Amino acid sequence: MKENNGRLGEVARRITAPFGARSLTAAQIAAQAEAVASRPANTVVAEKWRVLHDLTAARASFGLSSATLVVLEALLTCLPERMLAPTDDAPDLVVFPSNRSLAARARGLSEAALRRHLSALVEAGLVIRRDSPNGKRYVRRGEGGQITHAYGFDLTPLALRAAEIAALADTVRAEALAQSLARETVSLLRRDCAKLLDALDVADGDGDPGEPTPAELRERYYTLVASYPRRPEPAEVAALGEALEALALVVSRALISRQESNKMSGSAAHFERHIQSSNTDGPVREKAFGEEEKPVASSESSKGPASAAHNAIRSTYPLHSVLEACPQVQDYARSVIRSWDDLIDTADRVRPMLGISPAAWSDAQDAMGREAAAITLAAMLERTESIKSHGGYLRALTERKRGGKYSLGPVLQALRRARLNRLDATW
Repeated sequence: MKENNGRLGEVARRITAPFGARSLTAAQIAAQAEAVASRPANTVVAEKWRVLHDLTAARASFGLSSATLVVLEALLTCLPERMLAPTDDAPDLVVFPSNRSLAARARGLSEAALRRHLSALVEAGLVIRRDSPNGKRYVRRGEGGQITHAYGFDLTPLALRAAEIAALADTVRAEALAQSLARETVSLLRRDCAKLLDALDVADGDGDPGEPTPAELRERYYTLVASYPRRPEPAEVAALGEALEALALVVSRALISRQESNKMSGSAAHFERHIQSSNTDGPVREKAFGEEEKPVASSESSKGPASAAHNAIRSTYPLHSVLEACPQVQDYARSVIRSWDDLIDTADRVRPMLGISPAAWSDAQDAMGREAAAITLAAMLERTESIKSHGGYLRALTERKRGGKYSLGPVLQALRRARLNRLDATW
């Protein structure tokens, strides 16, 4: 048996030529020479399916297609052992399936495609062709059943190059992970920049002298996004990520500077905490959202606001500013709120949901005006969890309005400041 194994070892240690008209190519010579030269003194052991898994990840480095790997998988299934372990006594890992058997194991590939993919494996140096004198694939066995001669495809290079294949696969996986993380970063930065720019458009306060205007920053953002190709190269992804990161920092600083400016120039009137009354039978006498001593305008009498008061409310408190401070009212609208009539209609729909009686709502509209009452209800909706009785609370605000002690300015300013504080906390 040792004599037979010795003959097998000699075959593995010399270069063999292919059968028929096929010539011995430089790639085949290099593969066989490398297999002989790189054979270590100790036994090489590699798990065949692990090698195939690594080769699948690194197939581009070897110029292999997925169909070629299917043929290699079919060859590996012809090897009974799970481990690829060539030794000096048994150096060959030769498999010898017929074309028909190999095509069946290779998902029904045609013989022409099979020959093409086998040649690709041989040229890649992953398989050595060991042809018989007549080109057939078979083995000869001795009296004890041991293999004396084997003709077919030698899988020894897979075992000898397992470490090289694994290193290439790790490199490919690391690059793929880095690219995936870079694309995720770009997606997050695009989202952050867009929303930061939206917040900057409606932010109160003054920016630092010399800083870019919101329009200039938005134009910079649009330019960066427009230059991003559909199939970006790794360098393009990295460059866009760096540019968006720098833009996000600039916009963040602009928002922070406006918030600090707003704090420094803010009035003493603040959004006050609610004081709940323990007496639920009588009318609720709670502090309003904010208090500002103002004389009662003649146009806002208890009998109803005049047209001038309507125009004053709409010009003093733009609709987009109201919706920015009270965004929850949008959830109850029939569609998108685009006009003051839409806001008033939405307030009429929300009123019964908050348990406000028609009489209380009518009194509020008479005292405040329809626009101001709608804004007040939208503001109450923002703090609905902290209001014990919405109907009683609205009556209290109505009385304060009649007494000239209630104004919408501090209410909206406090709500807007609270939103900015929450945005600042997320940074």
